[in-house]
Amino acid sequence: MTSDNNIAPGAPSPGRSEVLSVEHATHQFGSLVAVDDVSITAGRGEFLTLLGESGSGKTTLLRLIAGLERPTKIGGISIEGQDVAALPASRRNCTTVFQHYALFPHMSVGQNIEYGLRVRGISQSERRERAIEALNLVRLPDKYDRRVHQLSGGERQRISLARALVTRPAILLLDEPLGALDEKLRVDMQVELLDLHKKLGITFIYVTHSQEEALTMSDRIILMRSGNIVQEGPPTDLFDRPRNRFVADFMGVENLIEGALEAVSGEHASVRVGEHMLSGMWSGGDVPAAGTKVCVAVRAERVRLSNAAATNGQEDGVNRLPCQSGATIYKGKYVDRTLDCDIGPVKARIWDRDADIADLASLWWRTDECAVTKIEGS
Repeated sequence: MTSDNNIAPGAPSPGRSEVLSVEHATHQFGSLVAVDDVSITAGRGEFLTLLGESGSGKTTLLRLIAGLERPTKIGGISIEGQDVAALPASRRNCTTVFQHYALFPHMSVGQNIEYGLRVRGISQSERRERAIEALNLVRLPDKYDRRVHQLSGGERQRISLARALVTRPAILLLDEPLGALDEKLRVDMQVELLDLHKKLGITFIYVTHSQEEALTMSDRIILMRSGNIVQEGPPTDLFDRPRNRFVADFMGVENLIEGALEAVSGEHASVRVGEHMLSGMWSGGDVPAAGTKVCVAVRAERVRLSNAAATNGQEDGVNRLPCQSGATIYKGKYVDRTLDCDIGPVKARIWDRDADIADLASLWWRTDECAVTKIEGS
């Protein structure tokens, strides 16, 4: 895998010592290659997110780290410098929190939390002490004697977290832990997870298909597709500097305008789209030949409306296009407005719902607020 970020491929965030290393992991289910020669590392205390659509390989990679799957082929897996590739899950210094809690319904909350300590041979008095400590950590100090069926969904997820944390692992693996929660509770739990991460200082490796969760919570994101790493880096890199059209689309960029690359000068690229010349920040890595099909990626919230006439598309650090007003969709906090241009529809996000440009003539966005990147395979 190659990368154009300042961080080396697979490297932990700067200033963090390495706690996990996975080298050249491949895993197949029959003829399906779920993870394809992937190498990653994680730093001590890092919040690392594995992001991707269903079938991208992110959960399989997490299970390889946990020891819940044996890789088809592996160069090595180490946790805190120890080679764990041949060790079962119970002997790896990491624990997993699952989406559907995986709590034992016939046990009390306290018994659920203590289970991992019991199989490790920890004494009953120490098990109880550490279980109560873990309950305090997840802010459920009075639930020790409760039964699982008496808990809400959010409480069950906190108990699942407490059970994972009570063994004091070097790495906490979280497999879409908020997927079964409603939207408000999911947002609340994001805040609690971040607070826990800050308090504990241990490494979190978090699997999700939600770009919003990844952007909100991560120190570093690894975006996967079809068993491969497509891009990795801090959230701002994936949000503002996608490596290709797929990354831009997955990270929620509304306007993906395809054209022919004219030239790249320093960080800036110029692109011919129909009769217009547009400009943006080059984020596609190695620069292809002039004339190659590329993509101008601009977010709807960065598109502004104007009554000024457009010229040839690019002027003084601004891309400007003539337009006419199209459909408007009310979204509560904002309005999404489609503008009809000769290069196709462009979406603008209007946060001031009362704003209305009389004699609308053009739309514009700054050249340093958009990315120019490759089409996949180019």
